[in-house]
Amino acid sequence: MHFKDRHEAGIKLAEQLNKYKNNKEVIILAIPRGGVEVGYEIAKFLNVKLDIIVTKKIGLPGDEEFAIGAIGPDKEAMLNQETIRIYNVTTDYINEQKREIGKEIVRRYKSYKGKYELQNLKDKIVILTDDGIATGFTTRAAINYIKSQKPKKMIMAVPVAPFDFVRGINKEVDEFVCLHSTNLFFSISQFYESFPQLADEEVKKYLKKAKS
Repeated sequence: MHFKDRHEAGIKLAEQLNKYKNNKEVIILAIPRGGVEVGYEIAKFLNVKLDIIVTKKIGLPGDEEFAIGAIGPDKEAMLNQETIRIYNVTTDYINEQKREIGKEIVRRYKSYKGKYELQNLKDKIVILTDDGIATGFTTRAAINYIKSQKPKKMIMAVPVAPFDFVRGINKEVDEFVCLHSTNLFFSISQFYESFPQLADEEVKKYLKKAKS
């Protein structure tokens, strides 16, 4: 399955979530940056609130693309201890990354929303979304944070994900919606005809439009 762009992916996802239309308990939490385009279309279709949840992966020393963990919006770390042991990653490195990534998370919240403020998710129906899942570290950091806030229901909705992720995620959320999963997964962009990087200003534009 291929999508023209993130907007088409968001619309197709929204159609699978139609039972949540006009439900005031529902909030869409999109992972910036690309997930905000998907989340915007879902929120518009369902007529529910759109907000963001910022997470960021911790990369292996010397290879930032290789995730060894992730930091959640509350700046709590989720770590892959087995990978850290295999690559002999030091505690000092982990602590430094936690500090620096924590600062970046605060910066992004302030940039997108004007302040570092986390949502009250207690008793809400939370739909977490992104434009796709690669390693799953940032997604799981977001899930862990959301579940810690005691929502009424936790739903994960994404256009594409690797089969291995799909196989395990049902144990972590109340409902999982994925339009396409495969073992032949190299990058999220392979499933999109158009997959441009979004700037911070574009994220703010979608959040503003969602409120109007």
